[in-house]
Amino acid sequence: MGVELDDNVKKLLDAKSFAVVSTVQPDGSPQSSVVWVRRDGDDILFSTVQGRRKHLNLVRDPRVSVLINPADSPYQYFEARGEVTMTTEGGRELIDELSRKYRGQDYAWDGPDAVRVVVRLSPRKVVANF
Repeated sequence: MGVELDDNVKKLLDAKSFAVVSTVQPDGSPQSSVVWVRRDGDDILFSTVQGRRKHLNLVRDPRVSVLINPADSPYQYFEARGEVTMTTEGGRELIDELSRKYRGQDYAWDGPDAVRVVVRLSPRKVVANF
């Protein structure tokens, strides 16, 4: 069971906010990347491609941190921590939806063999400064 997100966090996730996702490398060091996100209730969704470093890290260790620090309000932030679940079902649809949200068009940069993965975080811990 995840944590309920407050309205300020929901607004941030519903906007074109870029998030930093941090996963755990095989040697225990952090790996971070900027991603597009969307909200499904109190869950946070993002996309990756099967076989990429982020995906491989999450297959091995599903613990993740998602951090949003709005560019127009640099002293505010939101962090969610927990473990993710992943599925390829709806992967193409999610990346197209995210691309329309952030860029106004479907996503067109995957190669023909790319398998898109939906990554779902049901936050166990939320830290916010609003």
